[in-house]
Amino acid sequence: MPESVASLARLRRRLARLERAPPRDGVRFATGHAAVDRWLGGGLSRGRLHEIVAAASEDAGAAAGFGAMLAMLAGEARPLLWLRTDAAERRGGKLHAGGLHAVGVAVGAMVLALVADDDALLRAANDAARCAGIGALVVEAWDDPRALDLTATRRLMLAAEASGVTVLLLRIAARESPSVADTRWRVAPSSSRPVADGGEGAPGHPAFEIELLRRRAGPAGGVWRVEWNRERRAFQEPEAAPLPGVVLPVAAG
Repeated sequence: MPESVASLARLRRRLARLERAPPRDGVRFATGHAAVDRWLGGGLSRGRLHEIVAAASEDAGAAAGFGAMLAMLAGEARPLLWLRTDAAERRGGKLHAGGLHAVGVAVGAMVLALVADDDALLRAANDAARCAGIGALVVEAWDDPRALDLTATRRLMLAAEASGVTVLLLRIAARESPSVADTRWRVAPSSSRPVADGGEGAPGHPAFEIELLRRRAGPAGGVWRVEWNRERRAFQEPEAAPLPGVVLPVAAG
């Protein structure tokens, strides 16, 4: 028992130091979208916790796609680990290998792990975030799990900073809640434009409306419409105006 008390006290001291200390300016990875990268001072910080929020379950696909794309950029061709619960698999459907491959994910280097419940999800995430051999970790949580509190995100951030693994926390059909995440993004699908040289009826680049809800190291509030270019493996500005009636958000400032 004294050993457990001492361990808990050490953990509390580490968490308190993390809360007090200013965020360290680590290595960044660019998204490819000039306005987003400029707003972020060069891109997102690697080896940190970032949150991706879909307010409605209907936006789960957009949030998952955006998370997979950020994981590719953060992972530098190293393996990707995706954690989700059995309930998430039932509600959101199975991840489609063909769809992931179509946007550039190397599915042969991706590991999908299903766990029983939200408590098991966070235990697995804490262990995986300490594994420096993976490039990025995606943790998919639905609704507002009671276990996913401020302390839980602190632990994930500590693990990410220690290992250098970028952790992307997908929160589907969730509300904003206290967190130490480096950034928090709201993601929703947007209308894609037809590819100019793709022939009649050819699908366009995947498009998203993203909003930076929170940023530890600077101002939030930016809103952008972005496209994913599979060939460039980067986000970009839409090259053509959206369809009539579609609102094009513009970054504040």
